[in-house]
Amino acid sequence: MTTTRSVVRHLYVARHGEADAFGALTDVGRVQASLLGERLAGVPVDAVWHSPLPRAVSTAHALARHLPGVAPAEAAELVDHVPHVPDRADLHPAWAEFFDGVDHAEAAAGSRLATALVDRFATAPDPTVTRDTHEVLVTHSFQVAWLVRHALDAPASRWLGLDSGNTGLTVLEYRAGLPPRLVAFNDMAHLPAELRWTGFPDGPRP
Repeated sequence: MTTTRSVVRHLYVARHGEADAFGALTDVGRVQASLLGERLAGVPVDAVWHSPLPRAVSTAHALARHLPGVAPAEAAELVDHVPHVPDRADLHPAWAEFFDGVDHAEAAAGSRLATALVDRFATAPDPTVTRDTHEVLVTHSFQVAWLVRHALDAPASRWLGLDSGNTGLTVLEYRAGLPPRLVAFNDMAHLPAELRWTGFPDGPRP
C-alpha cells in the first residue's frame, strides 16, 4: 500500500529582538536578530512577515539579510495586542489586575485581530499548493502565545503565562485534515547564554 505525503505549512514564529523603552532594537536585539537569521538560513524560507511595529520591522530586516531573495513584508495581524480577555469568573486571581486598563473596545478589537491572525496564518495549505511552504513570522510575545494556545486547542485564557524570550523560536506545522503540530516553543539554541532570556523578569535560568 502506498500513502501520499501531506503538504505541510511550516511557520517559524519569533518574538522580536530586545528593544528599548522607545520600541527600537538595542545592540543586543540586533545581534539576536542576526543570529536568528543565521539559524534560519538553512531553511527554504518562502516569506518573512512582520508586525508593523518598529522593533519587529527591524528584527525582520536584520534576519532577512541571511535569507537571499526573501523580502520582508508587513502583516497587520501580527501587531502587538491583547488577544483575549477572559471573563472574571474564568480568570486566575494572579492575573486579575493585568486587564484593569483594557476597556471593552480594546478587548473587542484584540479579539478580532486574534481571529484574523489565526485565519491568515494558522491554517493548512490551500489544496492548490503542491509543495511544503516555509514562512517566518516576526511578532510579539502575546501573539506567539495565542498561536501556541490555538495549536494545542487549549482554552482561550491559556495564552496567559506562555511567555517568549526575544527571538525565541517557535515552530508550528499545519496539514490538511490533521491537528496543528507544535514542534518547538521558545527555542533559544541560536543564542549564546548571555543573550538568552531577555524579555523575561530577572531570575535564575537554566
